[in-house]
Amino acid sequence: MWAAVIFLALLHAVIVFAGFIAPYDPVGQNRDLPFVPPTRLHFIDAQGFFHIRPFIYQSTARPQSLYEYEESGVRAYPIQLFVRGPEYKIAGLFSSRIHLFSVEGPAQIFLAGSDNYGRDQFSRILYGGRISLGAGLLATAISLALGLLLGTFSGFYGRWVDESVMRTAELFLVLPWLYLLLAVRAFLPLHISPIQTFCLLVVVIGSVGWARPARLVRGIVLTAKTRKYVVASRGFGASDQHILRRHVLPHTYGVLLTQAALLVPQYVIAEVTLSFLGLGLSEPLPSWGNLLANLQQYNVLVSYWWMFAPALVLVVFSLGYLAVADRILKQLQSITV
Repeated sequence: MWAAVIFLALLHAVIVFAGFIAPYDPVGQNRDLPFVPPTRLHFIDAQGFFHIRPFIYQSTARPQSLYEYEESGVRAYPIQLFVRGPEYKIAGLFSSRIHLFSVEGPAQIFLAGSDNYGRDQFSRILYGGRISLGAGLLATAISLALGLLLGTFSGFYGRWVDESVMRTAELFLVLPWLYLLLAVRAFLPLHISPIQTFCLLVVVIGSVGWARPARLVRGIVLTAKTRKYVVASRGFGASDQHILRRHVLPHTYGVLLTQAALLVPQYVIAEVTLSFLGLGLSEPLPSWGNLLANLQQYNVLVSYWWMFAPALVLVVFSLGYLAVADRILKQLQSITV
């Protein structure tokens, strides 16, 4: 578990500090270098000398060819650390121009290749992670908040409240979430600002996934409210708010944590799906979804393998969260037993 937690922490840190780690502006174009394959790092030069600092050779287009490149081999460009580059903001507050690494111009380093506009895929994947991961985390917070609120009221007060909430939850559970998202997004305006699009995505995705957490919370509340210390607390005149806060809700935290680890990758995939279909964040701002949308073109799909890099990041990211969720679930089961 700790390996997965450390990996996810590092991945989140890299995405949060994408401006510092990414060498280029994610929307900056270089029309002279479309579909450049990932840049090779070298330690041994043409004369056979070993270099401690890795270097690259400039990529140049092959004459009379389309989107084919070769290393010039004329001059080596060492990787430079803590260099000045395009301006970015740290946590949306402080401006900086210091980047972790880059190379001296006119050479460019494309660790994950470039797209059809010559934009650095590595920088776009990092910046796109902010959108996709941010949408997943915020949508998860909305779903868990709704699930905790509705599940608690349903289990604690019962009767018509329980009946209404559970029947509504069953309706949300049987509806296919993808088609529901598409239907809801179709009724929303298409021509809106990127910030409004992001907020709408978060609200729509988070509002359709509350049913399962609500049912789980309800079951725990139904069990917890019948325990002897809860009955004794009520006999001493404790209010409903006190009983919920001190005796009932603490039992739900483990389940909510497990649900969070399961829902975050699910909601990230939901955002990726909507953006892939053109219903999410649009160009030029990157997200993992519209980065993968390039694969809708057949020539990109079969010719430029590095364009699959966002999918690989998404798979590794999801597996990390699922590993954490599985471990948390096993610990909860051992405690229960």
